Amino acid sequence: MLSTWFQTLADLSSLARSETMLKDALADAVHALGFDCYAYLNIQPVRTFAVSNYANEWQQRYLDRGYKDIDPVVRTARERMEAFTWAPESPRKVPRRVSAFYAEAGDFGIRSGITIPIRTAFGHMSMLTVASHKASLSLEHDIDQLAAVTAVAFLHAKLEQTDVEPTASTRIELSARQTLCLKWSAEGKSMKAIAAIEGMSYATVNFHLNNARKALDAGSLAQATALATKLKLI
Repeated sequence: MLSTWFQTLADLSSLARSETMLKDALADAVHALGFDCYAYLNIQPVRTFAVSNYANEWQQRYLDRGYKDIDPVVRTARERMEAFTWAPESPRKVPRRVSAFYAEAGDFGIRSGITIPIRTAFGHMSMLTVASHKASLSLEHDIDQLAAVTAVAFLHAKLEQTDVEPTASTRIELSARQTLCLKWSAEGKSMKAIAAIEGMSYATVNFHLNNARKALDAGSLAQATALATKLKLI
């Protein structure tokens, strides 16, 4: 049943011709498997975003509060890099904040599931989770790891190709001056030229660009400019 479902997921990802078609097909496929909802999470150093039909409030709360850093499912995904099932551990076996996280997720009907992580370009990770309101989960057969990873790789490629609008994403905020200086940098202007154009000192331009680079967790001004452009911040 599960291996067949992974093939179905790969087929749907290949056939979907629009964002709406893909999201609707995912929701239908998840229900057909006997689960309640799904969450595709793309985890990057600067930007983490979700494509999911979890409750909107939970999606944004998860990202705004940095829950990916305490979520045991994300931790296990990073460590194992293979498909696995999960359910809340005993509160006595986990730190209080993890227990609170499980309880909060449970309030939104997320109590057990299957997660399939994959490695993506430039050392990043994406993962698909199908979740259930049930407190525990049992499968008739072991997960076919190759089928699982292949299916999620198809999904990841389709989401990248169609530039699907995230249902939730981390918020990166730049100041007006940082944005202005980055925009000029994207136009090919040097810091000296930006200073002359905007009537700033060279040191001030350098200050704003350096802070923008740090906010974007970029190793260079060129990378910061590229990231800001990609994220539509400039």
